[in-house]
Amino acid sequence: QVQLVESGGGLVQAGGSLRLSCAASGRTFSRDAMGWFRQAPGKERDFVTAINWSGAYTYYRDSVKGRFTISRDNAKNTVYLQMNSLKPEDTAVYYCAADLQGPFIMSKYYSGSSWNYWGQGTQVTVSS
Repeated sequence: QVQLVESGGGLVQAGGSLRLSCAASGRTFSRDAMGWFRQAPGKERDFVTAINWSGAYTYYRDSVKGRFTISRDNAKNTVYLQMNSLKPEDTAVYYCAADLQGPFIMSKYYSGSSWNYWGQGTQVTVSS
């Protein structure tokens, strides 16, 4: 059974940092893209960032560029999201996604329906 388990969420003040982790089990994702999405209360799930299988290519939504960094450790079957300079508008449940259907292009990784596996989510709350 494939599982993606996120951890590292919590409550932080504006300007602070958090590091999310997503550990995969049940199969290896070392040859698959992985990504992070987030869903704020009353809003749709939105793309945050994605990384290709090797880590050579990363993409971010404009609002997190320069503040968030995605990385991966294929030996540990884990993807990370380092979040710095957090803002109240970053408050959301953050979800890990893995195994992109199709090529690693924006029209694919931006869409939640293009990912085959999801974690259960971890809450990130940024207070002002």
